[in-house]
Amino acid sequence: MADLYRAVWRWHFFAGLLTLPFLLWLAVTGSLYLYKPELERVVYGDWLRAAAPGAPLPAGTLAARVERQTGGRVVQLLRPAGDDEAWRITYALPDGASRMAFVDPGNGQIAGTTTPGGMMQTVKKLHSLALTGWVGNWLIEIAAGWSIVLVLSGLYLWWRRGRAPAIGVRGPPVKRLFWRDLHASTGLVAGAVILFLSLSGLPWSAVWGRNVQAAVAGAGWGRPPAPVAPALEHAQHDLPWSLQQRPMPHGRSMHGSAAITADQALAVAARRGVARDYALSWPAAPGAPWLVSANLGPAQAAHVIYVDAADARVLQDARFGDFGGAARVIEWSAAVHQGKQYGEPNRLVMLAACVALALLCVSAPVMWWKRRPRGRVGAPPGQSGAGLVTIMGVAGLLFPLTGLTMVAALAGQAAWRWGGRRRGRALVAAE
Repeated sequence: MADLYRAVWRWHFFAGLLTLPFLLWLAVTGSLYLYKPELERVVYGDWLRAAAPGAPLPAGTLAARVERQTGGRVVQLLRPAGDDEAWRITYALPDGASRMAFVDPGNGQIAGTTTPGGMMQTVKKLHSLALTGWVGNWLIEIAAGWSIVLVLSGLYLWWRRGRAPAIGVRGPPVKRLFWRDLHASTGLVAGAVILFLSLSGLPWSAVWGRNVQAAVAGAGWGRPPAPVAPALEHAQHDLPWSLQQRPMPHGRSMHGSAAITADQALAVAARRGVARDYALSWPAAPGAPWLVSANLGPAQAAHVIYVDAADARVLQDARFGDFGGAARVIEWSAAVHQGKQYGEPNRLVMLAACVALALLCVSAPVMWWKRRPRGRVGAPPGQSGAGLVTIMGVAGLLFPLTGLTMVAALAGQAAWRWGGRRRGRALVAAE
């Protein structure tokens, strides 16, 4: 058991060494995104408020006024839940750039413009490292996989803690014992939620997430099959996870512009139960439909309607209850992950988990710094037993990118030991 303890401790150490910067990044950016509405009010201020009283103008009228003011082509309209809030309209400019305008729904006047999605879309991209392309997405997936190893190995180390208290700290902060107890207690209290955050974030990852998404869709565990084919590319819609890799249904208007107006499409959606707090997307290509999507809150609120741009037929009405079992679980976990499923208590629990994760990321290097031998890394001693390697192998198969880094780490460790033995034999021979 002592050998297993040292092996787990060693791999817990190296997993932390690989992932702590990324986990701290996820904790900070995730905390910010939890409070998206509040931060937007701070950043955009008066832009978010509708000044003109009375009923809102028709969506088509608002779009036309935005196009006249900007010289662009409207591609999406977001209507908020409140009557006193500005609507957000995204438009494409002739040079290919896109902007989002905060529009007073009473008179169509633009209060200000920003990048599509605004500041919080940037935070979301920072959270996933999407701004760095596929490299960042892969790194986030690797970090998420290793974080699962960290939580499980940390739980084992806590279980084998000896005489240390289950929860609590001993000694002053200048002592390593204080930081070790703080690290262990924080991990014990928040470990389950951190494990949940890691697992619930993986469906959006580069390799694991795409494969699971395709498997769920292919097995019929996602949304109902699209009623018509071939598939058309989805535009930039904030769709439920289950709808992001399914083909978009298309209608009969395969040539020319849409015959159905924005307001007619919204009237169809209203009869289906989507009357406010929605995103309306214009047909992206000939044959593409109007797309009305309820703004994502609790998982059960997922509701997407495709309206034929030629004759206003409903091509598909996809709701949460229509998804397969696997898709419903993933949608629910995503809503909990973002603090949207159970209101403010949900946000507070997720915020507490982010704070705990940040505390773990800070306490770990402090604890290491206080115990390290001078001039050395100070990795815990021990070898990787067959049982631990088997467990890591299973984890590597489940999470391929993490598995590749595990293989690289095991190969590096084996090469280091082989080199050490070779140097030892050379010294013996020299004597």
